[in-house]
Amino acid sequence: MSTDTASNTTTDWSAVRADFPVLQREIDGAPIVYLDSGNTSQKPRQVIDAMDEFLRNEYAPINRSAYRLAAAATDRYEGGRSAVARLVNAPHADEVVFTKNATEALNLIASSWGGANLSAGDAVVLTHMEHHANIVPWQMLAERAGVEIRWVPLTDDGQLDLTDLDNLLDGAKAFSFTAMSNVLGTITPVAELCRRAHDAGALAIVDACQYVPHNVTDIQAWDADFVAFSSHKMCGPSGIGALWGRMELLDEMPPYIGGGNMIADVKLDGFTTAPVPAKFEAGTPPIVEAVGFGAAVEYLESIGMAEIRRHEMDLTRYALDTLTERYGDEITIHGPDNVEVRGGVLSFAFRGIHPHDVSQVLDERNVCVRAGHHCAKPLMRLLGANATARASLYLYNDRSDVDALADALDGATDIFGF
Repeated sequence: MSTDTASNTTTDWSAVRADFPVLQREIDGAPIVYLDSGNTSQKPRQVIDAMDEFLRNEYAPINRSAYRLAAAATDRYEGGRSAVARLVNAPHADEVVFTKNATEALNLIASSWGGANLSAGDAVVLTHMEHHANIVPWQMLAERAGVEIRWVPLTDDGQLDLTDLDNLLDGAKAFSFTAMSNVLGTITPVAELCRRAHDAGALAIVDACQYVPHNVTDIQAWDADFVAFSSHKMCGPSGIGALWGRMELLDEMPPYIGGGNMIADVKLDGFTTAPVPAKFEAGTPPIVEAVGFGAAVEYLESIGMAEIRRHEMDLTRYALDTLTERYGDEITIHGPDNVEVRGGVLSFAFRGIHPHDVSQVLDERNVCVRAGHHCAKPLMRLLGANATARASLYLYNDRSDVDALADALDGATDIFGF
């Protein structure tokens, strides 16, 4: 087992772990080993406290009332937007639209921008490693408008095969791709993909919901046109996500849903929309969640995204070495072996045991992993599997969690007679 993977960072990761109350509790007298952050992350007390304090002392409607409490609540809501914009280096906070999650953000792009700009004969390019949120909205548009969908294939080690990308992009109007696979952990060359999309005259749309929580994100350096991500995968609450888009694109797009807050005026014969971002935030928005989203950003910033990335690279290397050296050919971990181009997502097959059975046995030892198709059925078919077990790492994990996973897999071996 490799012993040269110790982090050289200065962060006290045990103190970080102590920030997460749920990780301090026990089930049946044993600690929880949470390895399902690719699904949803745990929440630090800083986020919990910020939302609790806001609900207790500051909650009020936003953008609708003139009294001081409402004005302060509006400031807190917009403060969350500014924090999110700062984290990803957005040029303007008003280019950040709060959505329900990354799935809604991607649906908004496909429905609003795609519905207004694409018609029969136009093409959209996707990749074989997308999850359903970046497939189904485009398939829905294809059914409505006759849009063609083209696919970027994968290499044997789970990276994008860009050999034929220029031909795939020829004549395409949009290239929508993930920045990091939720199954393979693969980190894609986002800036290069954006450049090649633009060279072909296509928009570059980035699904960054697995990337932003774990990496330094600079959407200006990427030169993307749209970027989507979620709060709940980055220590914030569920029920809120973010769509960043270039203002000129957002300005030209029709609203996604209609109602209060998104209008400038309404008459019996029609309406005019409010400016971006309100144009896309109809109804009462997730006010408390926006406050929590902002608190999550401040929490991650207090540690440093580069520091988080270094920690996860060290931990991912340790996990890959530990599991493969212990189980050899009896475990298959999908995706690249090079941690420079992958995040801390480890989808694996183990000794022919069904992933759901693996997950159940691990759960009996308080090790929490996800088992299933991970909302990526086309990719599962390419892997030749109906499902995988998936352990996913985050800033609150350490080597003891990886060791617990490896030890718990022995339990699966015992039960299933290997």
